[in-house]
Amino acid sequence: MAAAGWYHRDISQVVAEELLAKAGRDGSFLVRDSESVKGAYALCLLFQRHVYTYRILPDDEGLLSVQTIQGIQAKCFHTLPDLISAYQHPNNGLVTPLLHPVQRPRPDEDSDGEDARGWGHTVPCPGAPPSSRTHIPQQLHQRLQEQVHSSPASDFMGFMAEYLTHHVQDLEALCHGHPQLRHLSTALATACRALHSEIDFTLAGLETLARVFDPPVSPRSPAREQGFLSSDPDLELLLNKISTVNHLLSSLEKKVLKSLQETVTRHNLALPSVAVAPQPAARPLAVQNFEVKVGRSQRAALMVDVELGTVTVTKSGSSEEVIPQDKILQLIKYQSVQSKVRLVCARENQKSLSRDFIFPNARKREAFCQLLQLMKIQHSNLDEPEIISVYVGTWNMGSTPPPRSLASWLTSRGLGRTQDETTACIPHDIYVIGTQENSLGDREWVEFLRASLKSLVAIDYRVVALQCLWSIKMVVLVKPEHQRRISHVHTSSVKTGIANTLGNKGAVGVSFLFNGTSFGFVNCHLASGSEKTHRRNQNYSDILHSLALGDKRLGGFDLTLRFTHLFWFGDLNYRLDMDVQDILTHIVKKEFQALLAVDQLSLEREKNKVFLRFSEGDISFPPTYRYERGTRDTYVWQKSKPTGMRINVPSWCDRILWKSHPETHVVCNSYGCTDDIVTSDHSPVFATFEVGVTSQFVPKEAPGSSPEALACIEWESIEVILKTTSRSKCYIEFHSYCLEEMQRSGENTFQNCDIPGFLKLGWSSKHLPVLNPILPDLEYLGDQHLLLSIKGVESCESYGECCLALRSAIGTTAQQFETFLFHRGEETGSVRGWMRVRVPRGRCGTRERLYEWISFEEEDAEPAAEPPTCPKPPPQRLRSRPRSLPEPATGYTNPAYFIFEGVP
Repeated sequence: MAAAGWYHRDISQVVAEELLAKAGRDGSFLVRDSESVKGAYALCLLFQRHVYTYRILPDDEGLLSVQTIQGIQAKCFHTLPDLISAYQHPNNGLVTPLLHPVQRPRPDEDSDGEDARGWGHTVPCPGAPPSSRTHIPQQLHQRLQEQVHSSPASDFMGFMAEYLTHHVQDLEALCHGHPQLRHLSTALATACRALHSEIDFTLAGLETLARVFDPPVSPRSPAREQGFLSSDPDLELLLNKISTVNHLLSSLEKKVLKSLQETVTRHNLALPSVAVAPQPAARPLAVQNFEVKVGRSQRAALMVDVELGTVTVTKSGSSEEVIPQDKILQLIKYQSVQSKVRLVCARENQKSLSRDFIFPNARKREAFCQLLQLMKIQHSNLDEPEIISVYVGTWNMGSTPPPRSLASWLTSRGLGRTQDETTACIPHDIYVIGTQENSLGDREWVEFLRASLKSLVAIDYRVVALQCLWSIKMVVLVKPEHQRRISHVHTSSVKTGIANTLGNKGAVGVSFLFNGTSFGFVNCHLASGSEKTHRRNQNYSDILHSLALGDKRLGGFDLTLRFTHLFWFGDLNYRLDMDVQDILTHIVKKEFQALLAVDQLSLEREKNKVFLRFSEGDISFPPTYRYERGTRDTYVWQKSKPTGMRINVPSWCDRILWKSHPETHVVCNSYGCTDDIVTSDHSPVFATFEVGVTSQFVPKEAPGSSPEALACIEWESIEVILKTTSRSKCYIEFHSYCLEEMQRSGENTFQNCDIPGFLKLGWSSKHLPVLNPILPDLEYLGDQHLLLSIKGVESCESYGECCLALRSAIGTTAQQFETFLFHRGEETGSVRGWMRVRVPRGRCGTRERLYEWISFEEEDAEPAAEPPTCPKPPPQRLRSRPRSLPEPATGYTNPAYFIFEGVP
C-alpha cells in the first residue's frame, strides 16, 4: 500500500478534530504525526461526538504499537497499515473499532494551476513499502532543492521539477534496455534553445577581448566554424560553446594581468603606494536644540548635550539653567497632548520640581525623549545594558541591484512615522535586514550593508548571522561592543513554494540570546495574488510549525512563545479588497483608514486566522506595492501574464509585526517606508524599537554565605477551557529558565464537557506543584516568565500553551491571572487562576530600570512629589469582552466568554 487516505501527515489537533466533526459518524478515524514524540503517530477516533486520541509508538526494533493502559498487552505491527487493519475489529482496547477512514481534503488549486500543498503528489503511508515510482521522484526533488541556492527563473525551476515528476517515462525505457534518455534530451534541448543566441553573443565579445591581449592563442568558437549565431538546439553544440566560454573566462584574467605587468616593466612605471585609510572613529553626537513653549505663551530653547550629560533651558529674557542628567528624576509623556512632556528634576534641600514643555509636533517630542534616554544610558555606569535599540527593515528588491545609497532606509526617513533629523543618524544596537527577490550574492550583500552603515554612522558592525533561502535573505548586524553578549545563535528556513519544495516562497529565521533576553526574527515571502488569502494563511501556519529556532527544550511550544521578543516581517503579500480606482482615489487623498478597513492582513488578524496577539505600528504611509520602477508617483496595477492580464492592486504587502512576553518593555519608535529608493516595484519598509533586556543576575549574597532562603511560586487554583471535542484528562507542564527542570502537575480534579465543542478543566492547589526558582531575589524574579502547556494524559499532545509573567504575582497575597492558550498559531482556549510568588525577607531589594524612567500619563495630573524608589509593576491588563458576545452567566460556566474572538 503506497498511500493511505487516512494518513494526514503533520496536521494539528484542531484540524484533526474539525475533519472528524465533519465526518460525524462513530468510528471515523485518521492518523497524524505526533507532536510530542518524533517518529510516533497520533490516532484520532470519533465516538459519541467526542474525539479520542491514542499514541502509536515505535519500539527499538521499529515495531509499532498503540500506547495502552497498564494491564493490557500491547500488540506490535511492522507497518502502520497493518496496525490500522487490526484495529478495525472490535475488542482491541479502543473506545470503538476503526470503521470509517477520514480522507485528506483535496487541496485547493491556485490560479497558476499549482496544487496548494501537495502539487498533485500522493502522500506515502509510513511503514508501507514505498514503490520505486513514488519514492525516486521524491528523492530527486529533495536533491534538486539541496543543490539550488540562488534564484533561478521560476519558470525554469518549475520545468525542472516537472521533468523529475514525469521522468518515469525514461525509467521505463531504461528497464526495457533503451538507455538513450530521449525524453530528457528533448526536454533539455527545448529548455536551452534560448541559450544559443545568448552564448554566441557573449562568445563574440570574449573572443574580441582575448585577441587584443593575445591574438595568436585566441581559441576559435565552434559556433563560428559551424555558421555562427546558429539557433540549432543540438545539445552537443551547446556544450561545446559552454566549454569555450569556460576556457576564455578562466584564461582571460591571467592574460590581461600578464600584459599589464609587461607594460609596467617595459616603460619603467612606478606604482604609487596606497595609504591605508584609518578606521573612522564613532562620531560624537552633536548638541541638539529644540524650540518649545513654556506655559501658555512663553517661548524657550532646550539644548541637549548627550556627551556632556546636560539639558540647558533658556527662556527669553532670563539666564540659562543647566540641568545635569543625574538630577532628572523622571520624564512624563502625555498621551492626551502628543507634543507635551514633563521633566521632573531634583533640587537641593527642596522637593522635586516639574516643568512642562510643548514641542512643535509629536516627532520633535519623541526626538527629545530619545536623546534624554540615550544620555541616561551613556552616563549610567552600568556594566550591562538594560535597553537597546533594534532596527528592522524589509524590502522586496524585485530582482534588481540596489541603488548606491540606502541612507533613507537605514536611517528611517521617508513616509509614515519616521525619525526626526536630530535622531535619524543615532546608530542602533542591532540591525536586522530582510530582503526578498534579492539577486545579489550573499557575501556581496552583507558587505554592501556593512559599508553602507559604516558610511552613515562610522561603526564597523559585526555579522551575527546570515540566513538565505534562494533570494530570501536575512542579515543580522550588531555593534562591536555587543558581540560578546550574543550567544546561542540558531538559523532555519522553510520552503512554501510549489508543493512546499521550492524556495521561491518561504521564510528564513534567526534567533539568539542577548545576555539573558531571547530574540527571534522571521523574514518571509508568502504566496502572491489577491485571491490567495487562504494560501498565505497556510504559508504562515507552515512556517510557524516548521521553523526550528530557539531553545530545543521549548520545541513543543508555539514558536511565538519561545522568545522574549519575536519580530516577523517580509513581503507578506496580503492585498486590499477594493476596486483599484477607488484605492487610487483614497491614496491621493491620504485616506489610509478607509484602505486599512479592507486590508486582507488586518481582516485575517481580526478573524484570528494569523498573527494572533501580534502588534503592528500605525500605518500612516501609502501602500508600498506596486510602483512603476524609477518613480514613486505612479502605481502599475496591470501585469501581463501568459494566462491573461493580471490585476495587482496597490497594497501594503510589506509589513513588520512583533510579539513579546507579557510585562516586558518594547516600544515602536518608527514605522514607515522610503520615498526615494525606486529600483524595485516595492518600497523598502523600516521600523525601530526600544527594547528592554536583562543580563546575568548576580546576587548580592554569595551562595552558601548564609542559610539558603527559597522563593516559591504557589497556586490556589487553575481553570482551563479548551476548544476541543476530546474528553481526555489533562495535566500541566511548567517550563521556565528560573527553574532547574520542567515541573508537572497531577491530573485535573474537575472536568465538564456539557457544552458541545468545549472541555472545561480544573485543578486545585493540592494537585499543582509548588515551584522553587533557582534564585530567590525579587530583582531577578521580576524579569522571569513561566510557560504552561496543557497536555492530554493519553496522547501527551498539547492542547494549548501560554506565557505568564511572575512580576505581577510577587507579594504576600495571591493574584489573579487570565490569558489565552495557543497551539500552532491557533487560539485553542483560555486559562485563568490564582498564583503568588513569595520572596524571602532580605531578598526584596530592587531598582528602577532605565526604561521605567520614562512614563506615560493620560491626563494632565500632578506627579508625586518624590518618585518611588521601587516602582510598582504595571497592573496586568485583562482583556475586554467583545461586544458581540452575550453577557456571561454567573461564574465560570460560559465558554463563549473565555474563547475570545477578535479581541484586540
